[in-house]
Order: sequence, then structure tokens, then C-alpha cells
Amino acid sequence: MYSDDDILYALESTQVLYEPDRRIDTFGTTRFQFHLISELMDTVNRVRVRNGEISAERPRIVRPDGYDDLLFEGFGEQGEAFREWFKRFGGDVAFLKYGFSFSKSNVKENIVHDSLEDVRDRVLEETRSSGNPLSAVIHGVDDTWEICLLKFTMDMIQKSQGINVFDFKRRGLL
Repeated sequence: MYSDDDILYALESTQVLYEPDRRIDTFGTTRFQFHLISELMDTVNRVRVRNGEISAERPRIVRPDGYDDLLFEGFGEQGEAFREWFKRFGGDVAFLKYGFSFSKSNVKENIVHDSLEDVRDRVLEETRSSGNPLSAVIHGVDDTWEICLLKFTMDMIQKSQGINVFDFKRRGLL
């Protein structure tokens, strides 16, 4: 199991280098494409690049007692450790529940023999030139990369919440 320090280190070390232009849709599923870059531990000029998709289900209105059923499907042991940490120390996402699904079948990884800076620059350039408004580039910690990805999802929730609340209010649902 991962310690609180492992989780905190991953959360503090995670950097979103390229943020999606779009936010989580209020009334539909949003599929973010991610590139997660991490240096291999105890090696020089070896960088792991993971590519995949993470889907955010439309937010649902819930009451404050709904925190007990937070699930991070597909994340395994790291997701469980983060869930326990979040229950103890997490923020107050008061009335909307966001569901994310993560399919490991969509994740591909490559080891690149180059400096972190060069790999980062290439991935950023490829992402910018793709024009995909749902793409993200994240720099994280290799052995706790899934926690880094969960940090990205939590950031997207915080950035989407205002828009989602406005949409719900506009339709008279809140």
C-alpha cells in the first residue's frame, strides 16, 4: 500500500504542462486524451511516456453523504489509497458527483532514451499541432503515475464545477 507521503509527493509533483481547452460536459460524457511523462527512477535520459484516454461521465447531483461511495475504477491499489486519503483530507466538492472511468486497455507506454526536456518539448509540440481540445500533457512521478492522473481529474472537476453548476441552475435542476 502507498503511504500518505507517497500520495502527497505524487500530488505535489504533478504538473499539467498542457491543459485541455474544454471542460467536463454537464450533460454528456467527456473523453480526455492524456500524455503522462515521467522520468524512470535511478536512470539518466530514460523517460516513460504513457498515452491514453480518461472518460468523465456527466456530473450528478448528490447530497453530502455521498462521499462514502467514491470509486476510482481501473486504478487498483493506487486508486484505493487515494480514495482513503481524499476521504480524510480532500476538498469539499459539495453537491456534484463526477464519475471517471479509466480503461487500461487504452493506455500505451513507451520508454524514450532522451532528456526529459527534449521528450517534454516533442510531446507538447505534437499535442499542440493535433488541435484536439480534449488533450492534456502531464508530468508526473513514474511509480505513482495513476495518482498523478487522479490529480489531473480532480483539477478538471474543480475547473468544470462552476460551468456545470451554471448549466444545472439554468435548467432549474439546482
